Amino acid sequence: MILILTDVLLINLGQTSGAEVNDLNFLKSFRLKHGEDAVSPVVGVMLMLVVTIIIAAVVSAFAGGLGTTKQAAPSLGMDIAIANSGEPIHSYIVFDVQSVSAPINTANLKIVTSWSSTSGISGGNTTELELNSPNVYTDDSYSFTYYGKTYTGTELDQHQAPLGFGTGVNGTQKNSGTFGMNQWFGNYTLEPGTSMKESPDFAYYGDNSLYVYDSGEAGWVDGMQAILGGNWNALRPGDVVHVNIVDLKSGETILKKDVAVTAS
Repeated sequence: MILILTDVLLINLGQTSGAEVNDLNFLKSFRLKHGEDAVSPVVGVMLMLVVTIIIAAVVSAFAGGLGTTKQAAPSLGMDIAIANSGEPIHSYIVFDVQSVSAPINTANLKIVTSWSSTSGISGGNTTELELNSPNVYTDDSYSFTYYGKTYTGTELDQHQAPLGFGTGVNGTQKNSGTFGMNQWFGNYTLEPGTSMKESPDFAYYGDNSLYVYDSGEAGWVDGMQAILGGNWNALRPGDVVHVNIVDLKSGETILKKDVAVTAS
């Protein structure tokens, strides 16, 4: 019985090459000299070798499959509005989250904008947690009158744009002044009811002339510049901004919108 099983095993394993036929002849010769009892250990070793090779192949294929598994990208529904009135009041960019497949950590997102104005000027920017963080820095001494009331003071604004508000933002939320890091992009999640907002520097944009920044300190960047580029003020109502939001884990663009600029 062992003789038959040995021959069948070798044939079924496809060992029909010249070298393998020699192996078969060796086994037959070995069997004639030493008897069947001596053959059994050899067959056992060969069986173990075959099983080891099969297991190694299966494990290798499984590990390779795990290494190439791509994480599914989340889904995101969002309304985006961009306005440029030529002055800080009524100029803004707002992202309002309408739907998500699951809460999305903004640390895993990248916002990419690009545009060309009707005047022929082009611009755009990329917003990401580790990219130029914080990407907003202004230190304003201000004095202005709004609806009959005069406001004066000094205010430092340093954060990672865009700021988060509403659902998905933990801790105390402020609408102006110095913002806590809980509202910085990368530190909150996107959920239905989350808003991301930015506006131009209120002390230097459009103060003397509409759509023009007055001279400020070198290196100052406000929220609109951080998201739309340093020359965003060239945008006019009717111009279109292309907005892409990329999921960094999957590398996929999960939101793509063309947003028309309005006057307010």
